[in-house]
Parts: sequence; C-alpha cells; structure tokens
Amino acid sequence: MSHESFEDSETAKVMNDELVNVKVDREERPDLDKIYQLAHQALTQRGGGWPLTVFLAPDTRLPFFAGTYFPREARYGMPAFKTLLKNVAAAWRNQRGELERQNERMREFLEGVARCAAAEGPLDAAAADQALAALARQFDPDNGGFSAAPKFPNPSNLRFLLRWDAFGVEDRERARGMALKTLEKMALGGIHDHLGGGFCRYSVDGHWMIPHFEKMAYDNAQLLPLYALAWHLSANDPFRDAASGIVDWVTGDLQGEAGGYFSSRDADSEGEEGRYYVWTPEQVKALIDDEEYAVFAPRFGLDRPPNFEGRSWHLHAFRPLEDIAADLNLSVETAYGRIASAKPKLLAERATRVPPGRDDKTLTSWNALMIEGMAVAARYLDDPRLLSSARRALDFVRATLWVDGRLLAVARDGKAQLNAYLDDHAFLLLAVLELLQTDWRDEDLDFAVALAEALLAHFADPQGGGFFFTSHDHETLIQRPRPFQDDAIPAGNAVAAEALARLGHLLAETRYLDAAEGTLSAAWGEIRRVPHGYCASLCALADALDPPRLLILRGEIDADDHAALIQRLNPRDAVYSVGGALDSRYPLEGAFTAYLCQGLSCSAPILSPQDLLTQFAE
Repeated sequence: MSHESFEDSETAKVMNDELVNVKVDREERPDLDKIYQLAHQALTQRGGGWPLTVFLAPDTRLPFFAGTYFPREARYGMPAFKTLLKNVAAAWRNQRGELERQNERMREFLEGVARCAAAEGPLDAAAADQALAALARQFDPDNGGFSAAPKFPNPSNLRFLLRWDAFGVEDRERARGMALKTLEKMALGGIHDHLGGGFCRYSVDGHWMIPHFEKMAYDNAQLLPLYALAWHLSANDPFRDAASGIVDWVTGDLQGEAGGYFSSRDADSEGEEGRYYVWTPEQVKALIDDEEYAVFAPRFGLDRPPNFEGRSWHLHAFRPLEDIAADLNLSVETAYGRIASAKPKLLAERATRVPPGRDDKTLTSWNALMIEGMAVAARYLDDPRLLSSARRALDFVRATLWVDGRLLAVARDGKAQLNAYLDDHAFLLLAVLELLQTDWRDEDLDFAVALAEALLAHFADPQGGGFFFTSHDHETLIQRPRPFQDDAIPAGNAVAAEALARLGHLLAETRYLDAAEGTLSAAWGEIRRVPHGYCASLCALADALDPPRLLILRGEIDADDHAALIQRLNPRDAVYSVGGALDSRYPLEGAFTAYLCQGLSCSAPILSPQDLLTQFAE
C-alpha cells in the first residue's frame, strides 16, 4: 500500500483532503496493533493482518471502519483505496450519529475484553490433553504443520509438544512425533534458506516449498532452540544443520557491530519478491562442477519443471540423499560432501545480487527471543559462536535499552526510545535466565531480579492477576490489553509466568512464584476454552503442576562430566553453575558441591561429580 497508494499523487490528495493520516510501525507500537487488530476482528468478524487500515473517530480514537489491504485500483473484488476513502469520509459526514452509537458499542466491547474474569477451579493438566488432541486433529501427517496453505511454523505449538514429558509419558511419542515431523519437513522445504541459513516467514503452499520470502528475527529466534533440542533428542543431522544455518544467518547478517540483532530482511529486491533467492539450472551448472550438479540437481529439484512462477527454481529438498547416492553408486557421505561443497559457490554468487532491504531497528523483545535461543542452543551444539553472540546482544541491551532502571522498546543508530512493553520485560527475563544456565555472571542475576521487579511494579494487574501489556505510566489508550493468547510470538503473560516461576525457585522468592500462579489463574478461563491457542501458557502450567528439577553446581566440574549431565536432563530441567551471589543459599563445601532441587526443596549437598552422575542414572 505504501508503494501503490500512499506514494500515488491522486490517492494521496484524497487522503490529505479527507483525513488526518497516521502511519504506525506495528513492530514499534505493538500496543496499538493489539488494540486495533482486536477492533478489526469485531468490526469485520474475521481475523486481521498487515497492513491494517483503520478509520478512527477524531475525538475518541475509536474505530468505526477497518480492513487490511486495499488496492490502488479496484480488483480482486475490492474497491479502489481512493474510492473507499471518499465513501468513508461521506459516511462520517452523513451518518455520524449512527457511527458514534456504533463506537459506544465498540468501547463496551473493548472494556469487556479487558475485564475478562478468571475461571474458578484449580489448575490441572486436562487443558494440555485437550490441546494435544486439537493439534493432532489439525496435524498434517504427510507434510507436518497444523494447517493447509498458507502454512506457518507455530513455534509455541512445537515447544509445547517437545516438552510434553511434564504431562506424563503416555502421549510423549505422539506429541514429540508431531513436532519432529514438522521440524524435519520445514528443514527440507523451501521455507528454509538452504544456502544462507534461516527460515522465511511462512509457506504459501502446504508443502513448505514456496515461502513468503521475508525473513524475520523472531521466527528464527524461536526455531533455533527447537532445532537444537530436536537434534539433542533425535541425533538427526538435518536438525543440527538447520540450527547451525540459523546461527550462520543471524551472526552474519542480522547482528550489528554493537551487538544487537536487527529485525528482518524484506521479501523482495529490485521490485520482485524472491528474486534474490531463485535460480535456473543453467546458472547453477555454470557455478558448480558436474559431480556436484549430479547430486545437487535431483536433491533440490533442478531436474524438474520450475516451481516458482513458472520460470524459476527455488531450492526445495525433493529427494532423499540416500536415494540419490544409491542411483549414482555413491556413499551417502560422499553425496552429502558434494552438496556441502556446492553451496558456498552458489552462496558467493548470490551475494553479488542486490539483496532485499534490511530493517535495521533493534527491538528489545525480539533480541530477547534471540538471546534465549542462542543460549539454549549453545548447550546442545558445540559451537562457540552462540554464547559469544548472545553475550554481545545482552550487553548491548543493557548498555543501550536499559536506562535509569527502566527498559526501552526499540533502538536504531544507537538511540533508544519508547517505553518497553510486557513482552520486552518477560522475554528478556527468560533470556537472562537461560543465559545464566549457559554462562553464569552475578551481574546477570542482578539484572534478572531488576527485570522481575519492574514487571511487578509497572505491569501487574492487582485485581485480576497477570500483567497488562503496557506499563502503569504508559500513555492512556482506548484499551489496556492484558494478552494471554499466543500469536506469532508467545504471549507475554505466559512467558512472564514461566520466567517468574523459574527465578522464584532459584531464589526461593515466593512473591515471584505467587505472581506466576496468579497469572495462570487469570488466564485459566481463556485456556480452558481454546487450549491449543495458549501453548506457551501450557508450558508455564507444566512448571506450576510439576516444577522442573533445578541442578545447582558449585566448584569445578570436568567438561565431559558436564556434557554427560546435559545428556541426562529433560528439556525442562535447569542447570546453573552459580557464582558468589548465591553463596548463602547454595554454599560450596569443598572442591565441588551440587544441589538437586525441585520446587522449594533441595537435596543434601552432593560432593562429587561422580555421585551426581550416579544419582541421575538411578
């Protein structure tokens, strides 16, 4: 719409003659986006999206008409945007009384949503069973994923399924199987950038073949730890390769010199979506040798008709390497090596093309997701880049976006602005806790406590429980959301509940534990109605019903022993090699001391790594 309408002089004249126009970056102002997406759904009775086009009453800021994309000229059964503008302006002039009465109903609706009451009754695992059943009904057994086209990764669903152990072993293989199948098919699909690493936003088809080519930090941040965990659980090499590819792309393209992560790469370059990524067989043949091409072509479909707009080839893994190797009388290792040697040649050529634009703003919430992903993956992958990358990003956030004890939401060119939101605080708290597991620093624990206190002081809802999306001193808007449902990223309330519970158990701080339980209670009514829309909350619920084990290490432990411990833990367990900040709670008694805790109870001190490994083997 920017190119088609806002930059079109005829359309712009109508806009300026009839309206006061406000263009909002929804990534910088998710508070506004949440409100007006909800209003759009109420006005149109269908889901919204971006771009979001909303017409507001000038005095109340309440919306009276909404839509998403409108073309410059009438097509696809939609009116021309300039025609719509004239009609909306005429309706405001001629039907103002009716529209104002509609706005009052909208106000009542928004206030009612904000006042949603918690359901009565204790928290239990029934909602998890219902969510699993719903996801199983939606699951595509051939291609993975939980919908037909367009097909999205849904990382919160996958994380919930991979952490099913918390709800018992009976359905573990069923839950884990759906997650691993989806991750495998995505890794093989064209949604995965097989040359440069990383994943695109979604697939326009049901096979993960042709993506919307935009590559977002938040998608890759959530997929990175899932692929690392999938490799840990299955030893399936494509999972490790996909995780390493995300790291390649993020550290090489998204991480700025100052340490923070940029937001995204656009879908199009030189005015065409996908142009940067697609090939012809002739282009590929000219860049790699015949032996490499003999494997590469059947693997990625260059021996088939074009799969992108009838004229180009987008890389999608069509045939298993085992089958190609057998046809060519090669070992699988040799076939894999030829793919590996071909990719850098193609990547070098691709680098000479005009790249898609990069959104170079640094968002606190998305940086937090990436720090968390890097920290988790660092525990499963033998790659020192992950810890270094996460550490640089956290140091950037503290230096640039943590100002006078308050967190800010966005930075660009070293300048930070806008009060941070719930997601920023909750995601960053969980990220710091994950980084503390990977590399303990006492100052990071202090930062985690400061973030937890900021959550309680500035976002908590003392009447209803849980947390508002905006701080108490945020500008007054037509609604103050208290979101519990997941979307492309997990709900801030869900992550707050999980992070506060984990910090509460580490520090034995019951205020944090009470706030976590109160958040789940506040969401309980919504969770019970549509459980599979609240998978991040279900992960937090797992910790509330069955607190994860907490392993505290003091003193020296051999790297091999530490690796053996990691292998014996389940995905919810936490391991901290703590520093001096927690001497009083977890004292060091000799050269080595370990404490195995669950909830607020801890074992007697375990005084050797061998005794600890023996205890985990029992």
